[in-house]
Amino acid sequence: MQVREGRGSPTLTPPSSLGKGCTAEHRAPNLFQQVFTLFRDVRPGSDLANFQLSPIFNMPKSQLQCYGESVYCTSEDILTRCGRGKNSLERFVAVVAWTISTTRPVIFGWAPFNPVLGETHHVSRGNLNVLLEQVSHHPPVSAMHATDEEEKLELVWCHYLAPKFHGKSVKATIKGKRQLKILSHGENYEMNSPDLYFNILPVPGAVWAGNVSVLCKESGLEAELIFYKGQSFLGFGGNSRLIKGKIFHSQSSNILYEIDGQWDSSVILKDVQTGETSLLYDARQTILNLNTPVVKDLQGIRATESAVVWGEVNKDILEGEWEKAREDKREVEERERCLRKERSCRGEEWVPKHFSVSQNKEGQWECCPLEPSVPPAPIIVPL
Repeated sequence: MQVREGRGSPTLTPPSSLGKGCTAEHRAPNLFQQVFTLFRDVRPGSDLANFQLSPIFNMPKSQLQCYGESVYCTSEDILTRCGRGKNSLERFVAVVAWTISTTRPVIFGWAPFNPVLGETHHVSRGNLNVLLEQVSHHPPVSAMHATDEEEKLELVWCHYLAPKFHGKSVKATIKGKRQLKILSHGENYEMNSPDLYFNILPVPGAVWAGNVSVLCKESGLEAELIFYKGQSFLGFGGNSRLIKGKIFHSQSSNILYEIDGQWDSSVILKDVQTGETSLLYDARQTILNLNTPVVKDLQGIRATESAVVWGEVNKDILEGEWEKAREDKREVEERERCLRKERSCRGEEWVPKHFSVSQNKEGQWECCPLEPSVPPAPIIVPL
């Protein structure tokens, strides 16, 4: 076990949603105080991959939890619909809608904890069991494996952030690959994530932007989605949550559907041939008023669980005890440094417990689950 047992019990907080979510339990400090601290601590062009934020910038949860929430925290089971489509096109359209649903609101000034090496997050929602592990610390690489044996669905994700500070903004490129496998139909869907921009000047804000592709080689179908920053004048006005795209045949490039809307509201699907429109995705039905995970089996929770590793820091932030939060966060990070030093002295190389990890010829990280399925978790999401 690489992460030593945290103090106290796990602390779970509401997921990010269109409703109040985390804002119901946590209020960030003064925005100008945050901006001042950021400019004081970093310089333009700095590589932020290893930068340690003060708790004043942290939301009370780990990045592993944020990745997991985008899959297991929904008010509508849109993932199950993916495997129940009558044909390949119907299933592909459902997968595109589900892909959009994994985009969640981000609040400027908040950032999740950078997971420590070996940290895990294990949660179940109904028959969907989700397990994440931090498989590398430098660079920070997170792996996810999720299975629903009843619906014959499997998810395998490998994510690593590449953030850069550009003076007026921070761009966090989310590298890696996402796979959704519909085992009953032998279909494998590959997709990526949009980039996350934290704009500091002239108006602070956080937006998702960039191109996302969804590809299924078995059916020959492909989708291109574009998340827009939105046009504005000196940072004021404009819509930063627009999304446009298309679904087409990969070989012929023949467009079947056009996609248009807002990922935080509604997204419309237009049949190019007939001109008919239908609702592809409704954020209010899917990511509004999400349930907070709860502990079902306290004894079954690993010492490596995110909600345990960061449990004390989470409590400090929720209670506004910023100096104590700084101390407790430093303690977590110091434990990680001590473990790394101990391994180095013994000449040991850390090996992930739940995934095999490698890099391809292009230097891209790849993560493969060691087990065929994920067992039920001691933490669950109420249905």
